[in-house]
Amino acid sequence: MAPLRPGIYAPTMTFFNPETEDLDIPAIRKHAVRLAEAGLAGLVTMGSNGEAVHLSRPEKQAVTRATREALDTAGFTSVSVMVGCSEQSARGTIELCKEAYEAGGDSALLIPPSYYRYAMTEEVIYNYFITVADSSPIPIILYNYPAAVAGIDIDSDLILKLSEHPNIVGTKFTCGNTGKLARVALEKDAVTPTSQGSGYMAFAGMADFLLQGLLVGGCGVIAGGANVAPKACVNVYNLFAEGKLEEAQKAQLKLSKGDWILTKTAIPGTKSAIQTYFGYGGYPRAPLQSLSSEKEKEVADGIKELMEWENSL
Repeated sequence: MAPLRPGIYAPTMTFFNPETEDLDIPAIRKHAVRLAEAGLAGLVTMGSNGEAVHLSRPEKQAVTRATREALDTAGFTSVSVMVGCSEQSARGTIELCKEAYEAGGDSALLIPPSYYRYAMTEEVIYNYFITVADSSPIPIILYNYPAAVAGIDIDSDLILKLSEHPNIVGTKFTCGNTGKLARVALEKDAVTPTSQGSGYMAFAGMADFLLQGLLVGGCGVIAGGANVAPKACVNVYNLFAEGKLEEAQKAQLKLSKGDWILTKTAIPGTKSAIQTYFGYGGYPRAPLQSLSSEKEKEVADGIKELMEWENSL
């Protein structure tokens, strides 16, 4: 198993044949290797960007297996593969964790259940994560993403309480709350670019606050924008790690400007950008729709500066 390391992680896109919507395994493999070559520390399959909600369980396993195999074949055995494993029941989530492990996953990324929102008290959420952590064969990363789970926002007290479990080893803060990240990183003596600390991982959840997360004790970022501009993300991280804070700030400003275009257009926009600049993978699975030609051009033009920087690195 590849251990979790500080740095940049991309929640990888899942690519489909535009005619049949079947998995495009060659594109999935190609994408994984391109990101590893750019210097990423890890990839996340079956995250929000991976359209996990559109895939069957055999398809989820196939994507993770293809990603791990592509990395290993290309010599990137140290690149970690995290896998989104969330179901609405603890039982189902445990099964996904086991299947992720069998497919080559090194850790599991979990959001809290939310379909029965009225019932999701702090006690219920705590018991859910502990039950899964007790039975998962791979370590757990908590995923705090209120927009995806009916507004459930796990506070730092509960994150720290959950993180006392030895199989819960980190948190992804897509809530954007750097104060929360700071409190957890401090209490857990989290990994940073220059210190192994306790081994706990506190990830920023979007590219546009990568540097801000690092400044308050984070270990890096899990960022959708890294699918398009992985070298730019790595550049910000490396500048910080080298103590070049003024340069890191300037780089973060450029990254944030371009990343906002991708954030606004979400999965279709990110896939469109990959198609425009790298020649593969521009099609989501229905009900998501590809962008219009006009919108594709807007995205391409909007990230032109970012991609010129990316290609110069």
